Amino acid sequence: MKEIISLEKTGAVATVTIDRGGKRNALSQEMVLRLTDIALQLQQDTSVACIVLSGNQNEFSAGIDLGDATRWSLDDKTQLERRAIALRGTRLCKAWEDLPQITIAAVEGMNVGGGIALTLACDWRVMGKSAFLFVPEVQIGIPLGWQTIPRLVNLVGPARAKQIVLLGEKMSADTALEWGVADFVVADGAACAHAQDLAARIGKMPELAVRMSKQSINAYANALNHLGSHMDVDQAMLCGQTQDAVAVRDRYAR
Repeated sequence: MKEIISLEKTGAVATVTIDRGGKRNALSQEMVLRLTDIALQLQQDTSVACIVLSGNQNEFSAGIDLGDATRWSLDDKTQLERRAIALRGTRLCKAWEDLPQITIAAVEGMNVGGGIALTLACDWRVMGKSAFLFVPEVQIGIPLGWQTIPRLVNLVGPARAKQIVLLGEKMSADTALEWGVADFVVADGAACAHAQDLAARIGKMPELAVRMSKQSINAYANALNHLGSHMDVDQAMLCGQTQDAVAVRDRYAR
């Protein structure tokens, strides 16, 4: 996994890079577990003040890997085992959201589905000018999961959240900035550098005050998040078993 997901530390800044190569950074189950482990590891690292999460120069992520048999070929699994597998994405995003350090996602190119869920669990999002977002979950027969909907509603409000989730249209970086999904839009190829600059600024600030401020803001903003999304994995499991969902998922996976 080292060649796909890397963790580097420079001073008080940690950089996590996703670079799968030929599969547009689609998130396999192994990658989901690795990214979760990295977040849990960094939660305990008091030498790190800020974390930059980046894809490669061409894309952040095409979302969950629909061709990963370990996620979708579950005929031999019990319902409890299937639910445990389905909860991996939720745990991934929660691990990143719970990081006490400031987290900054740097997005170039496409960011789709599960990739968006992961970046919304970060504190800030920096997008390259030509980057775009796309939420295809409803189109492939499942609700948007990983407890992402409350995070999205917090940023854009309910009406725009419905547009993003239900219409499934590509969103440009400029629109993402206008709506509040992105925090900064920079020249193509400069997202990671801008995120690093922000991280360096955070790294110079009194760290205890930064951590406590983040904790207080998140506690207020996210107070009802779990209440509104604690069953989304079960909704996805139910919807994902329909004939329509299986058929369209197979088409997307090809």
